[in-house]
Amino acid sequence: MSLQNFVDSLDGLLNEAKQSLDSVASSEHLEELRVKFVGAKNGAIKAVQKLMGAIESEHRPAAGKRFNEVRDAIQSALESASERLGGGSQKISNEQLVDPTLPGIRPVLGQLHPITQTIEHLKDIMGRLGFSITEGPEIEDTWHNFMALNIPEDHPARDPLDNFYLATASKQMHNPTDRDAMLLRSQTSTVQIRVMETQPLPLRIISLGRVYRPDAPDATHFPMFHQMEGLWVDKNVTMAQLKSVLRLFATSYLGSDVKVRFRPSFFPFTEPSVEVDYWWNNNWIEFGGAGMVDPNVFQALGIDSEKWSGFAFGLGVERLCMRRFGIVDIRDLYRSDVRFLRQFAS
Repeated sequence: MSLQNFVDSLDGLLNEAKQSLDSVASSEHLEELRVKFVGAKNGAIKAVQKLMGAIESEHRPAAGKRFNEVRDAIQSALESASERLGGGSQKISNEQLVDPTLPGIRPVLGQLHPITQTIEHLKDIMGRLGFSITEGPEIEDTWHNFMALNIPEDHPARDPLDNFYLATASKQMHNPTDRDAMLLRSQTSTVQIRVMETQPLPLRIISLGRVYRPDAPDATHFPMFHQMEGLWVDKNVTMAQLKSVLRLFATSYLGSDVKVRFRPSFFPFTEPSVEVDYWWNNNWIEFGGAGMVDPNVFQALGIDSEKWSGFAFGLGVERLCMRRFGIVDIRDLYRSDVRFLRQFAS
């Protein structure tokens, strides 16, 4: 196609559009003309644009310039016709219908997850008991997760089937006996090791965070859950102080009618060790483990166990959360069902 024929087509289209738009009498007719001339799929201007591919390359810049002029002219004619039919005044009228004295639409606000609410509540309680809040990495090495906690190489807790060991760029296969082998931490007790490595004694800390174990999900187990780890190291710390702290915590969190009992148990990093039960709603409920820090743990960190003593405890955050809110299935906490979570608005 020659440049002149292309320009003639554009001029003819422009004249037709102007004549039609000058005589348009209704908004419905105006919409029909808009679709006819500038419709995105079958509009006349779109059809003429496709003819540019047949124009010789040296004439295409001139053709493109004229095409843009005609397109803008038709668009301007459409806007003028709309103004003439009252489109502009109608827009102003709609704006005047807004009543600024009416109340606005209340935005939908999010809320804290019940586990987050529980964690913040636990931090507040333990802070009032004199414990500082600390954190530690969720990806740990075998030294902090097992060795420094007096867990021997043949202990079942170090079995690869009971942990999430990680392959790294330098080590494609993990070795549970290697102190540098990496894994997702299986307990927050790792934080007490890191704190005693870096902070001077005495100290009183708690750590709350996620831990990971390859448990099959059911009503009381999940492969990822939260623990609260507590540690108090000072001179002449006793089991009586441990029980007093846990009793104060229980009554602050669950109510004044809660009782605490210890049952003998065994953990490699505490000696003696106990299971902690709370009497609540006419039932004894297991909440975690505790005990006096084993001298071997102090020895691994270069701390004189003849001079210093301490206790540690670990409580399940989900277990506390579920008891407080009346939740019977831990999986409900991780299904992200907004209908369920709305029940626990803080």
